[in-house]
This record gives sequence, C-alpha cells and structure tokens, in this order.
Amino acid sequence: MKLNWKVRFNAKNKAFLARFAVAVLLPILGYYGLKTSDLTTWQAVLDVIVKALSNPYVLGMMVVNAINILPDPTTSGLSDSEQALTYTKPK
Repeated sequence: MKLNWKVRFNAKNKAFLARFAVAVLLPILGYYGLKTSDLTTWQAVLDVIVKALSNPYVLGMMVVNAINILPDPTTSGLSDSEQALTYTKPK
C-alpha cells in the first residue's frame, strides 16, 4: 500500500485533516455518550482522551476509523495512483 503521506498530513490539506480528526473523535463521543458541547473545558477533553486511550475497544475503533479514511476513493485498491504519489502539495 503506497500512500503519499506528506500530502495527506500536510497543513494545507485541511479537508483530510478534518476528516481524520472526526474519524478519531466520533468513536470516543459515541462510546461515552457525549456531545461536543459536553467538552467545555480542557480538563474535560483531557479526561476523555485519557479514558479513551486506556480502553482497548475505543482505541481499536479509533484506529479502524482512522485507517478507513486513508484509501483514495478515486483509485482502485488501497494505494494512491502513480500521479498522486508525485504530488508535493494537495491538488
């Protein structure tokens, strides 16, 4: 599986970074029955993150969700196209 990691996790690729953050955040919120409005302090956010990272089920769901958004839906298979592998910034 060849992916252009530099372009995927580039600060200019805001759409991918937002999708990645949501993919990691949703399993945490869903498992603990929280809404984003419940995370009103940094301490509450930290507490939820620590609980999530110490729970193997939630951690597994976070990893599965994060891996699930990696394949490019415009190509067949799991790898990026030869053209996409040559990109130095998001197109």
